[in-house]
Amino acid sequence: MILLVVDVQKGIACDELYAYDTFMDRTARLIDAARKNHVEVIFFQHDAGPGSGLSAGDSDFEIAPQVAPERGEKVFVKTINSCFGNKDFAGYMERQEDKRLMIIGLQTNWCIDCTVKSAFERGYQVIIPEGTNSTFDNDYMTGETTYRYYNEEIWPDCFADCVTFDEALAMISK
Repeated sequence: MILLVVDVQKGIACDELYAYDTFMDRTARLIDAARKNHVEVIFFQHDAGPGSGLSAGDSDFEIAPQVAPERGEKVFVKTINSCFGNKDFAGYMERQEDKRLMIIGLQTNWCIDCTVKSAFERGYQVIIPEGTNSTFDNDYMTGETTYRYYNEEIWPDCFADCVTFDEALAMISK
């Protein structure tokens, strides 16, 4: 199994996210468990382009310190929503024997959804732990409704195995 930590960057990892405290706590706990159990952790940063405030060199582009990568952990930059849009990452994954991806991070309805579906289309077993992705309110839905829509309606039994947080910890600890 590989743990993908998507876009938990200073500029968007804030208390305006749905269930922010739970999200950050569970994300940090899964990363810690993965490290202790020799599960590879791969980080992503979304680069929205110069002048966006979320681009290489901007403070908000940096990964949130609560979940920052350790020395030697891979960090990929992407410019589209799916992590597989980074050709180096896609090539790296093609060489891996283990086809299980646990995907956590931001934002549920953008980069997480695109990465989940891209991984599924490539034949990976996708695992989504409860409370480890989040998003903001938008003009159409609250962050909670958006979270629930994807985690309870769109992904289960089709694109991903949506599991409890404790089940995810047990999977990483095997």
